[in-house]
Amino acid sequence: MRDFFDDMHGTDGDIRAAYRTVAQWLAETPHETLATKREEAERLFRRVGITFAVYTEGADTERLIPFDIIPRVLDADEWAMLERGLKQRVAALNRFLGDVYGPREIVRAGKLTDAHIDSHPAYCAQMQGVQVPGGIYTHIAGIDLVRTGADEFYVLEDNCRTPSGVSYMLENRSVMMRLFPELFARVGVAPVARYPQDLLATLRSVAPGGEEDPCVVVLTPGQFNSAYYEHSFLADEMGVELVEGIDLLVSDKKVYMRTTDGLKRVHVIYRRIDDDFLDPLAFRADSVLGVAGLMEAYRAGNVTLANAPGAGIADDKAIYMHVPEMIRFYLGEEPILKNVPTWDCANEGALAYVLDHLEELVVKETRGSGGYGMLVGPHATKRAREAFAKKLRQSPSAYVAQPTLALSTCPTFAGDKAAPRHVDLRPFVLSGADGVRIVPGGLTRVALQDGSLVVNSSQGGGTKDTWVLRTNGDR
Repeated sequence: MRDFFDDMHGTDGDIRAAYRTVAQWLAETPHETLATKREEAERLFRRVGITFAVYTEGADTERLIPFDIIPRVLDADEWAMLERGLKQRVAALNRFLGDVYGPREIVRAGKLTDAHIDSHPAYCAQMQGVQVPGGIYTHIAGIDLVRTGADEFYVLEDNCRTPSGVSYMLENRSVMMRLFPELFARVGVAPVARYPQDLLATLRSVAPGGEEDPCVVVLTPGQFNSAYYEHSFLADEMGVELVEGIDLLVSDKKVYMRTTDGLKRVHVIYRRIDDDFLDPLAFRADSVLGVAGLMEAYRAGNVTLANAPGAGIADDKAIYMHVPEMIRFYLGEEPILKNVPTWDCANEGALAYVLDHLEELVVKETRGSGGYGMLVGPHATKRAREAFAKKLRQSPSAYVAQPTLALSTCPTFAGDKAAPRHVDLRPFVLSGADGVRIVPGGLTRVALQDGSLVVNSSQGGGTKDTWVLRTNGDR
Protein backbone atom coordinates (compact mmCIF):
# COMPACT_ATOMS: atom_id res chain seq x y z
CA MET A 1 0.00 0.00 0.00
CA ARG A 2 1.15 3.57 -0.78
CA ASP A 3 0.98 6.37 1.78
CA PHE A 4 -0.38 8.76 -0.84
CA PHE A 5 -2.86 8.52 -3.68
CA ASP A 6 -1.30 8.02 -7.10
CA ASP A 7 -3.42 9.31 -9.99
CA MET A 8 -2.42 6.41 -12.24
CA HIS A 9 -2.03 3.55 -9.76
CA GLY A 10 -4.43 4.50 -6.98
CA THR A 11 -3.32 3.27 -3.55
CA ASP A 12 -3.08 -0.44 -4.33
CA GLY A 13 -0.83 -0.28 -7.40
CA ASP A 14 -3.44 -1.29 -9.98
CA ILE A 15 -3.76 0.88 -13.08
CA ARG A 16 -6.91 3.00 -12.78
CA ALA A 17 -9.41 2.89 -15.63
CA ALA A 18 -8.87 6.53 -16.62
CA TYR A 19 -5.15 5.86 -17.16
CA ARG A 20 -5.24 2.54 -19.01
CA THR A 21 -4.41 3.92 -22.44
CA VAL A 22 -1.81 6.36 -21.09
CA ALA A 23 -0.19 3.54 -19.09
CA GLN A 24 -0.11 1.33 -22.17
CA TRP A 25 1.40 4.18 -24.20
CA LEU A 26 4.10 4.70 -21.57
CA ALA A 27 4.91 0.97 -21.56
CA GLU A 28 5.18 0.89 -25.35
CA THR A 29 7.19 4.10 -25.81
CA PRO A 30 10.98 3.89 -25.37
CA HIS A 31 12.41 6.34 -22.87
CA GLU A 32 14.70 7.65 -25.60
CA THR A 33 11.63 8.65 -27.62
CA LEU A 34 10.11 10.43 -24.63
CA ALA A 35 13.38 12.27 -24.03
CA THR A 36 13.43 13.40 -27.66
CA LYS A 37 9.82 14.56 -27.43
CA ARG A 38 10.61 16.48 -24.25
CA GLU A 39 13.44 18.30 -26.04
CA GLU A 40 11.10 19.07 -28.93
CA ALA A 41 8.52 20.47 -26.51
CA GLU A 42 11.18 22.72 -25.00
CA ARG A 43 12.14 24.01 -28.44
CA LEU A 44 8.48 24.73 -29.22
CA PHE A 45 7.97 26.65 -26.01
CA ARG A 46 11.18 28.59 -26.53
CA ARG A 47 10.24 29.44 -30.12
CA VAL A 48 6.84 30.76 -29.06
CA GLY A 49 8.41 32.67 -26.18
CA ILE A 50 6.43 31.13 -23.32
CA THR A 51 8.37 32.45 -20.36
CA PHE A 52 7.76 33.86 -16.91
CA ALA A 53 9.84 36.23 -14.84
CA VAL A 54 11.30 35.37 -11.43
CA TYR A 55 11.98 38.48 -9.37
CA THR A 56 14.98 38.01 -7.11
CA GLU A 57 17.09 40.55 -5.28
CA GLY A 58 16.00 43.47 -7.43
CA ALA A 59 16.48 41.66 -10.75
CA ASP A 60 14.15 39.64 -12.92
CA THR A 61 15.13 36.58 -14.88
CA GLU A 62 13.12 35.27 -17.80
CA ARG A 63 12.74 31.52 -17.59
CA LEU A 64 11.14 28.84 -19.69
CA ILE A 65 8.47 27.20 -17.58
CA PRO A 66 9.29 23.48 -17.24
CA PHE A 67 6.77 21.27 -19.05
CA ASP A 68 6.20 17.57 -18.45
CA ILE A 69 5.03 15.46 -21.38
CA ILE A 70 3.04 12.85 -19.41
CA PRO A 71 -0.55 14.13 -19.06
CA ARG A 72 -2.58 14.19 -15.90
CA VAL A 73 -5.94 12.41 -16.43
CA LEU A 74 -9.37 12.83 -14.82
CA ASP A 75 -12.44 10.84 -15.82
CA ALA A 76 -15.84 12.31 -16.62
CA ASP A 77 -17.39 11.64 -13.21
CA GLU A 78 -14.45 13.15 -11.35
CA TRP A 79 -14.65 16.28 -13.44
CA ALA A 80 -18.44 16.55 -13.11
CA MET A 81 -18.09 16.58 -9.32
CA LEU A 82 -15.30 19.16 -9.44
CA GLU A 83 -17.26 21.37 -11.81
CA ARG A 84 -20.29 21.39 -9.51
CA GLY A 85 -18.09 22.24 -6.54
CA LEU A 86 -16.24 24.99 -8.38
CA LYS A 87 -19.45 26.67 -9.52
CA GLN A 88 -20.84 26.49 -6.00
CA ARG A 89 -17.71 27.93 -4.43
CA VAL A 90 -17.28 30.83 -6.85
CA ALA A 91 -20.99 31.69 -6.57
CA ALA A 92 -20.57 31.98 -2.79
CA LEU A 93 -17.41 34.06 -3.15
CA ASN A 94 -19.22 36.50 -5.45
CA ARG A 95 -22.14 36.70 -3.02
CA PHE A 96 -19.65 37.37 -0.22
CA LEU A 97 -18.01 40.20 -2.15
CA GLY A 98 -21.38 41.77 -2.91
CA ASP A 99 -22.21 41.55 0.79
CA VAL A 100 -18.84 42.97 1.89
CA TYR A 101 -19.36 46.05 -0.25
CA GLY A 102 -23.08 46.15 0.47
CA PRO A 103 -25.30 45.35 3.47
CA ARG A 104 -22.82 43.06 5.32
CA GLU A 105 -25.45 40.55 6.29
CA ILE A 106 -22.70 38.07 7.15
CA VAL A 107 -21.49 40.47 9.84
CA ARG A 108 -24.98 40.96 11.26
CA ALA A 109 -25.30 37.17 11.38
CA GLY A 110 -22.14 36.98 13.50
CA LYS A 111 -20.12 34.92 10.99
CA LEU A 112 -17.49 37.65 10.51
CA THR A 113 -16.78 41.04 12.07
CA ASP A 114 -16.43 44.48 10.51
CA ALA A 115 -12.80 44.37 11.66
CA HIS A 116 -12.22 41.27 9.52
CA ILE A 117 -13.24 43.34 6.51
CA ASP A 118 -12.25 46.95 7.17
CA SER A 119 -8.72 46.12 8.33
CA HIS A 120 -8.04 43.82 5.40
CA PRO A 121 -5.32 45.18 3.06
CA ALA A 122 -7.37 44.17 0.00
CA TYR A 123 -10.51 45.94 1.20
CA CYS A 124 -11.30 48.74 -1.24
CA ALA A 125 -13.35 51.51 0.39
CA GLN A 126 -14.05 53.04 -3.04
CA MET A 127 -16.12 49.94 -3.87
CA GLN A 128 -18.56 50.41 -1.00
CA GLY A 129 -22.04 50.74 -2.47
CA VAL A 130 -20.94 50.28 -6.09
CA GLN A 131 -23.48 48.34 -8.16
CA VAL A 132 -21.48 45.98 -10.37
CA PRO A 133 -23.07 44.41 -13.49
CA GLY A 134 -24.77 41.14 -12.65
CA GLY A 135 -23.49 41.29 -9.08
CA ILE A 136 -20.23 39.74 -10.29
CA TYR A 137 -16.96 40.82 -8.71
CA THR A 138 -14.62 38.00 -9.64
CA HIS A 139 -15.26 37.21 -13.30
CA ILE A 140 -12.13 35.07 -13.64
CA ALA A 141 -11.29 32.84 -10.67
CA GLY A 142 -8.52 30.30 -10.35
CA ILE A 143 -9.24 27.72 -7.66
CA ASP A 144 -6.28 25.59 -6.53
CA LEU A 145 -7.21 21.97 -5.80
CA VAL A 146 -5.27 19.06 -4.37
CA ARG A 147 -6.20 15.40 -4.33
CA THR A 148 -5.63 13.03 -1.42
CA GLY A 149 -7.72 10.01 -2.38
CA ALA A 150 -9.91 8.41 -5.03
CA ASP A 151 -12.84 10.66 -4.11
CA GLU A 152 -11.06 13.25 -1.97
CA PHE A 153 -10.31 16.70 -3.33
CA TYR A 154 -9.53 19.76 -1.24
CA VAL A 155 -9.47 23.44 -2.11
CA LEU A 156 -6.04 24.74 -1.20
CA GLU A 157 -6.50 28.36 -2.25
CA ASP A 158 -8.93 30.74 -3.95
CA ASN A 159 -7.50 33.24 -6.47
CA CYS A 160 -10.01 36.02 -7.06
CA ARG A 161 -7.82 38.99 -8.06
CA THR A 162 -5.86 38.38 -11.27
CA PRO A 163 -5.24 34.61 -11.46
CA SER A 164 -2.65 33.58 -14.04
CA GLY A 165 -1.66 30.36 -15.77
CA VAL A 166 -4.44 29.81 -18.28
CA SER A 167 -2.12 30.53 -21.22
CA TYR A 168 0.08 27.65 -20.09
CA MET A 169 -2.98 25.39 -19.94
CA LEU A 170 -3.78 26.24 -23.56
CA GLU A 171 -0.21 26.05 -24.83
CA ASN A 172 0.37 22.75 -23.02
CA ARG A 173 -2.59 21.27 -24.88
CA SER A 174 -1.39 22.65 -28.21
CA VAL A 175 2.09 21.17 -27.74
CA MET A 176 0.75 17.77 -26.62
CA MET A 177 -1.56 17.55 -29.65
CA ARG A 178 1.38 18.35 -31.91
CA LEU A 179 3.77 15.88 -30.27
CA PHE A 180 1.42 12.96 -29.67
CA PRO A 181 -1.46 13.05 -32.18
CA GLU A 182 -1.71 9.26 -32.15
CA LEU A 183 -2.32 9.25 -28.39
CA PHE A 184 -5.12 11.79 -28.73
CA ALA A 185 -6.65 9.56 -31.39
CA ARG A 186 -6.77 6.71 -28.84
CA VAL A 187 -8.09 8.71 -25.88
CA GLY A 188 -11.31 10.74 -25.85
CA VAL A 189 -10.11 14.03 -24.34
CA ALA A 190 -12.48 16.96 -23.80
CA PRO A 191 -11.21 20.13 -25.55
CA VAL A 192 -10.04 23.33 -23.83
CA ALA A 193 -9.43 25.46 -26.94
CA ARG A 194 -12.68 27.40 -26.51
CA TYR A 195 -11.41 29.20 -23.39
CA PRO A 196 -10.52 32.50 -25.16
CA GLN A 197 -13.97 32.60 -26.78
CA ASP A 198 -15.59 31.81 -23.42
CA LEU A 199 -13.55 34.54 -21.77
CA LEU A 200 -14.57 37.09 -24.40
CA ALA A 201 -18.23 36.11 -24.12
CA THR A 202 -18.04 36.44 -20.33
CA LEU A 203 -16.44 39.89 -20.55
CA ARG A 204 -18.92 41.09 -23.19
CA SER A 205 -21.83 39.90 -21.05
CA VAL A 206 -20.93 42.31 -18.22
CA ALA A 207 -20.63 45.43 -20.38
CA PRO A 208 -22.39 48.41 -18.78
CA GLY A 209 -25.78 49.56 -19.99
CA GLY A 210 -26.47 46.46 -22.05
CA GLU A 211 -24.10 47.61 -24.80
CA GLU A 212 -24.71 45.32 -27.80
CA ASP A 213 -21.25 45.59 -29.32
CA PRO A 214 -18.96 46.41 -26.41
CA CYS A 215 -15.28 47.24 -26.81
CA VAL A 216 -13.17 44.92 -24.63
CA VAL A 217 -9.47 45.49 -23.91
CA VAL A 218 -6.79 43.75 -21.84
CA LEU A 219 -4.91 46.18 -19.58
CA THR A 220 -1.32 45.13 -18.85
CA PRO A 221 1.36 46.79 -16.73
CA GLY A 222 3.76 46.13 -19.60
CA GLN A 223 6.34 43.78 -20.98
CA PHE A 224 8.36 43.58 -17.77
CA ASN A 225 5.50 41.98 -15.84
CA SER A 226 6.01 38.28 -15.02
CA ALA A 227 2.76 37.32 -16.78
CA TYR A 228 3.11 39.60 -19.81
CA TYR A 229 3.19 36.64 -22.19
CA GLU A 230 -0.24 35.61 -20.92
CA HIS A 231 -1.64 39.13 -21.27
CA SER A 232 -0.57 39.37 -24.92
CA PHE A 233 -1.58 35.77 -25.64
CA LEU A 234 -5.14 36.22 -24.35
CA ALA A 235 -5.62 39.55 -26.09
CA ASP A 236 -4.48 37.99 -29.35
CA GLU A 237 -6.65 34.90 -28.92
CA MET A 238 -9.73 36.99 -28.10
CA GLY A 239 -9.03 39.41 -30.96
CA VAL A 240 -9.03 42.47 -28.69
CA GLU A 241 -6.51 45.22 -28.03
CA LEU A 242 -3.72 44.83 -25.49
CA VAL A 243 -3.29 48.23 -23.88
CA GLU A 244 -1.22 49.95 -21.24
CA GLY A 245 -2.40 52.79 -19.05
CA ILE A 246 -0.92 55.39 -21.40
CA ASP A 247 -3.22 54.11 -24.18
CA LEU A 248 -6.38 54.99 -22.24
CA LEU A 249 -7.92 58.21 -20.98
CA VAL A 250 -11.05 59.23 -19.11
CA SER A 251 -13.31 62.03 -20.32
CA ASP A 252 -16.74 62.88 -18.93
CA LYS A 253 -16.54 59.75 -16.73
CA LYS A 254 -16.10 57.50 -19.76
CA VAL A 255 -13.02 55.54 -20.80
CA TYR A 256 -11.52 55.92 -24.26
CA MET A 257 -8.70 54.20 -26.11
CA ARG A 258 -6.32 56.16 -28.28
CA THR A 259 -6.24 54.76 -31.83
CA THR A 260 -4.89 55.94 -35.18
CA ASP A 261 -8.50 56.80 -36.09
CA GLY A 262 -9.05 58.84 -32.95
CA LEU A 263 -10.61 58.02 -29.59
CA LYS A 264 -12.69 54.86 -29.23
CA ARG A 265 -15.01 54.18 -26.30
CA VAL A 266 -14.00 51.24 -24.05
CA HIS A 267 -16.71 49.34 -22.18
CA VAL A 268 -14.92 46.42 -20.50
CA ILE A 269 -11.36 46.25 -19.18
CA TYR A 270 -9.84 42.88 -18.34
CA ARG A 271 -7.25 44.33 -16.07
CA ARG A 272 -4.06 42.53 -15.13
CA ILE A 273 -2.87 45.38 -12.91
CA ASP A 274 -3.06 45.29 -9.12
CA ASP A 275 -5.63 47.53 -7.40
CA ASP A 276 -3.04 49.95 -6.04
CA PHE A 277 -1.87 50.90 -9.52
CA LEU A 278 -5.22 51.17 -11.33
CA ASP A 279 -5.87 54.87 -10.85
CA PRO A 280 -3.41 57.43 -9.43
CA LEU A 281 -6.31 59.65 -8.40
CA ALA A 282 -7.92 56.92 -6.28
CA PHE A 283 -5.01 54.78 -5.11
CA ARG A 284 -1.25 55.28 -5.41
CA ALA A 285 -0.54 58.77 -6.67
CA ASP A 286 2.85 57.68 -8.02
CA SER A 287 1.40 54.98 -10.30
CA VAL A 288 2.27 55.37 -13.97
CA LEU A 289 0.61 52.06 -14.91
CA GLY A 290 -3.05 52.97 -14.49
CA VAL A 291 -5.52 55.51 -15.81
CA ALA A 292 -6.35 58.76 -14.04
CA GLY A 293 -10.10 58.93 -13.35
CA LEU A 294 -10.72 55.23 -14.02
CA MET A 295 -12.44 54.62 -10.68
CA GLU A 296 -14.74 57.60 -11.21
CA ALA A 297 -15.82 56.15 -14.56
CA TYR A 298 -16.24 52.74 -12.94
CA ARG A 299 -18.32 54.06 -10.04
CA ALA A 300 -20.49 55.93 -12.55
CA GLY A 301 -21.27 52.62 -14.25
CA ASN A 302 -19.67 53.55 -17.56
CA VAL A 303 -17.01 50.84 -17.66
CA THR A 304 -16.66 47.34 -16.22
CA LEU A 305 -13.44 46.19 -14.58
CA ALA A 306 -12.74 42.49 -14.47
CA ASN A 307 -11.96 41.47 -11.87
CA ALA A 308 -13.49 44.18 -9.71
CA PRO A 309 -11.24 46.25 -7.44
CA GLY A 310 -11.31 44.86 -3.92
CA ALA A 311 -12.03 41.29 -5.03
CA GLY A 312 -8.81 40.24 -3.33
CA ILE A 313 -10.50 40.26 0.05
CA ALA A 314 -12.10 36.95 -0.97
CA ASP A 315 -8.83 35.09 -1.54
CA ASP A 316 -6.97 35.87 1.65
CA LYS A 317 -5.89 32.70 3.46
CA ALA A 318 -7.50 33.90 6.69
CA ILE A 319 -10.80 34.54 4.87
CA TYR A 320 -10.42 31.14 3.14
CA MET A 321 -11.28 29.44 6.42
CA HIS A 322 -14.78 30.93 6.26
CA VAL A 323 -15.71 29.88 2.70
CA PRO A 324 -17.57 26.68 3.73
CA GLU A 325 -19.68 28.80 6.06
CA MET A 326 -20.22 31.32 3.23
CA ILE A 327 -21.62 28.52 1.08
CA ARG A 328 -24.06 27.55 3.81
CA PHE A 329 -24.95 31.18 4.60
CA TYR A 330 -25.45 32.54 1.07
CA LEU A 331 -26.53 29.44 -0.85
CA GLY A 332 -28.12 27.26 1.84
CA GLU A 333 -26.05 24.31 0.64
CA GLU A 334 -23.39 22.02 2.03
CA PRO A 335 -19.96 22.51 0.42
CA ILE A 336 -19.18 20.03 -2.33
CA LEU A 337 -15.44 20.70 -2.16
CA LYS A 338 -13.72 20.55 1.21
CA ASN A 339 -11.37 23.08 2.75
CA VAL A 340 -8.05 22.04 4.22
CA PRO A 341 -8.29 22.32 8.05
CA THR A 342 -6.67 25.65 8.91
CA TRP A 343 -5.41 27.26 12.11
CA ASP A 344 -5.55 31.05 12.28
CA CYS A 345 -2.42 32.02 14.20
CA ALA A 346 -4.09 35.28 15.26
CA ASN A 347 -6.03 33.08 17.69
CA GLU A 348 -3.98 32.53 20.84
CA GLY A 349 -5.00 28.91 21.24
CA ALA A 350 -4.33 28.14 17.58
CA LEU A 351 -0.92 29.81 17.79
CA ALA A 352 0.04 27.69 20.77
CA TYR A 353 -0.95 24.52 18.92
CA VAL A 354 0.97 25.54 15.79
CA LEU A 355 4.13 26.36 17.75
CA ASP A 356 3.94 22.95 19.43
CA HIS A 357 3.45 21.10 16.11
CA LEU A 358 5.62 23.01 13.63
CA GLU A 359 7.34 19.81 12.52
CA GLU A 360 3.97 18.49 11.29
CA LEU A 361 2.44 21.59 9.67
CA VAL A 362 2.68 23.87 6.65
CA VAL A 363 2.68 27.52 7.73
CA LYS A 364 1.82 30.22 5.20
CA GLU A 365 1.60 33.99 5.10
CA THR A 366 -2.08 34.95 4.94
CA ARG A 367 -1.36 37.32 2.06
CA GLY A 368 1.53 35.42 0.51
CA SER A 369 1.59 33.77 -2.91
CA GLY A 370 3.90 31.95 -5.28
CA GLY A 371 5.18 29.56 -2.63
CA TYR A 372 7.09 32.32 -0.87
CA GLY A 373 7.08 33.01 2.86
CA MET A 374 6.02 29.51 3.86
CA LEU A 375 7.40 26.74 6.04
CA VAL A 376 6.90 23.07 5.20
CA GLY A 377 7.50 21.71 8.67
CA PRO A 378 8.28 18.05 7.91
CA HIS A 379 10.90 19.07 5.33
CA ALA A 380 12.42 21.97 7.29
CA THR A 381 15.50 21.84 9.48
CA LYS A 382 15.26 22.40 13.21
CA ARG A 383 17.00 25.76 12.78
CA ALA A 384 14.51 26.83 10.08
CA ARG A 385 11.58 25.88 12.31
CA GLU A 386 13.02 27.84 15.23
CA ALA A 387 13.53 30.90 13.02
CA PHE A 388 9.97 30.62 11.74
CA ALA A 389 8.62 30.24 15.28
CA LYS A 390 10.18 33.60 16.08
CA LYS A 391 8.33 35.17 13.13
CA LEU A 392 5.08 33.61 14.31
CA ARG A 393 5.44 35.05 17.80
CA GLN A 394 6.23 38.49 16.40
CA SER A 395 3.37 38.65 13.87
CA PRO A 396 0.89 35.84 14.55
CA SER A 397 -1.95 37.44 12.56
CA ALA A 398 0.19 37.29 9.40
CA TYR A 399 0.13 33.48 9.30
CA VAL A 400 -2.12 30.47 9.06
CA ALA A 401 -1.16 26.82 9.38
CA GLN A 402 -2.45 23.64 7.78
CA PRO A 403 -1.67 19.94 8.08
CA THR A 404 0.78 18.55 5.56
CA LEU A 405 -1.57 16.84 3.13
CA ALA A 406 -0.55 13.69 1.32
CA LEU A 407 -0.84 15.33 -2.11
CA SER A 408 -1.53 12.89 -4.90
CA THR A 409 1.19 12.07 -7.38
CA CYS A 410 1.15 11.72 -11.12
CA PRO A 411 3.68 9.94 -13.37
CA THR A 412 6.23 12.49 -14.54
CA PHE A 413 9.14 12.09 -16.95
CA ALA A 414 11.94 12.78 -14.48
CA GLY A 415 15.49 12.33 -15.74
CA ASP A 416 15.20 9.38 -18.09
CA LYS A 417 12.18 7.57 -16.65
CA ALA A 418 8.63 8.03 -15.42
CA ALA A 419 8.42 8.63 -11.69
CA PRO A 420 5.70 9.88 -9.32
CA ARG A 421 5.70 13.60 -8.50
CA HIS A 422 3.23 15.60 -6.45
CA VAL A 423 0.69 17.74 -8.31
CA ASP A 424 -2.10 20.24 -7.82
CA LEU A 425 -4.72 21.60 -10.22
CA ARG A 426 -5.92 25.13 -11.02
CA PRO A 427 -9.20 25.15 -12.98
CA PHE A 428 -10.42 28.52 -14.23
CA VAL A 429 -14.00 29.61 -13.55
CA LEU A 430 -15.58 32.34 -15.70
CA SER A 431 -18.63 34.11 -14.25
CA GLY A 432 -20.68 36.39 -16.47
CA ALA A 433 -24.12 37.93 -16.56
CA ASP A 434 -25.15 35.04 -18.82
CA GLY A 435 -23.88 32.21 -16.61
CA VAL A 436 -20.76 30.32 -15.56
CA ARG A 437 -18.28 28.74 -17.95
CA ILE A 438 -15.52 26.26 -17.11
CA VAL A 439 -13.42 24.47 -19.69
CA PRO A 440 -12.80 20.83 -18.69
CA GLY A 441 -9.45 20.63 -16.96
CA GLY A 442 -7.11 23.40 -15.90
CA LEU A 443 -3.45 23.91 -15.21
CA THR A 444 -1.78 20.98 -13.47
CA ARG A 445 1.32 22.13 -11.65
CA VAL A 446 3.93 19.56 -10.68
CA ALA A 447 6.71 19.55 -8.09
CA LEU A 448 9.60 18.33 -10.22
CA GLN A 449 11.89 17.53 -7.30
CA ASP A 450 11.43 14.11 -5.75
CA GLY A 451 9.43 14.42 -2.53
CA SER A 452 8.81 18.16 -2.90
CA LEU A 453 5.32 19.53 -2.24
CA VAL A 454 6.01 22.98 -3.77
CA VAL A 455 4.56 23.15 -7.27
CA ASN A 456 4.96 26.88 -8.00
CA SER A 457 7.00 27.60 -11.12
CA SER A 458 8.88 30.32 -9.24
CA GLN A 459 10.00 27.65 -6.79
CA GLY A 460 11.17 25.06 -9.31
CA GLY A 461 7.83 23.50 -10.26
CA GLY A 462 6.55 22.75 -13.74
CA THR A 463 3.28 22.16 -15.57
CA LYS A 464 1.38 19.35 -17.31
CA ASP A 465 -1.48 19.05 -19.73
CA THR A 466 -4.67 18.06 -17.92
CA TRP A 467 -6.92 15.58 -19.73
CA VAL A 468 -10.57 15.25 -18.81
CA LEU A 469 -12.01 12.16 -20.46
CA ARG A 470 -15.33 12.37 -22.25
CA THR A 471 -16.34 9.12 -20.49
CA ASN A 472 -15.52 7.45 -17.17
CA GLY A 473 -12.76 5.32 -18.65
CA ASP A 474 -10.74 4.92 -21.80
CA ARG A 475 -12.62 4.23 -25.01
